[in-house]
Amino acid sequence: MAAEQKYTEATWPSSPEKATLEGKNKFLGFWLFLGGETVLFASLFATYLALKDKVPSADHALAKDLFEIPLTLMATMLLLTSSLTSVYAMYHMKNFDFKRMQAWLLVTVLLGAGFLGLEIYEFNHYVHEFHHTFTSSAFGSAFYTLVGFHGGHVAVGLSWILTLMIRNAKRGLTLYNAPKFYTASLYWHFIDVVWVFIFTVVYLMGMVG
Repeated sequence: MAAEQKYTEATWPSSPEKATLEGKNKFLGFWLFLGGETVLFASLFATYLALKDKVPSADHALAKDLFEIPLTLMATMLLLTSSLTSVYAMYHMKNFDFKRMQAWLLVTVLLGAGFLGLEIYEFNHYVHEFHHTFTSSAFGSAFYTLVGFHGGHVAVGLSWILTLMIRNAKRGLTLYNAPKFYTASLYWHFIDVVWVFIFTVVYLMGMVG
């Protein structure tokens, strides 16, 4: 099989993620999957916008009372930077440089883990400082569902990339695993794009009421 052949930098195709029929099918199937994910997140955004002001009493914490933009901005920069490092990883994948691809993927994972850690800290802070929980109000339910669902996607993305790195550490690059690395990178970019919308709609718009 072509996917099992040994390649060098000179014989490595310029688009290894789509060099085989299996790779093309993975690529197409993944875009269909992202279409479903987009619809799902759109529904969560619509629910949040409908419920963001629904609290049981006037003295209950609203978005402008809860959010700390410096903390969220730091998390945002970590995630956006991880998207850039993922681009570097795919650049080295296309140039048949497995070690550098793995190195940049590791940086991507570390940055993503930092983002997830800040998000967990943020949730813990809201619960203990403001008693803002999933069941405290409709706003709380909508907020934790949207942001937490995104955090779950981050965790899945980190697990996906780490699994690929570990599983292929001794195999190197092949036309079989190149599409897997590439689709994992696309998934990570999707997560980053969704977060940009969350940061804008939930945090920035929330601060201005």
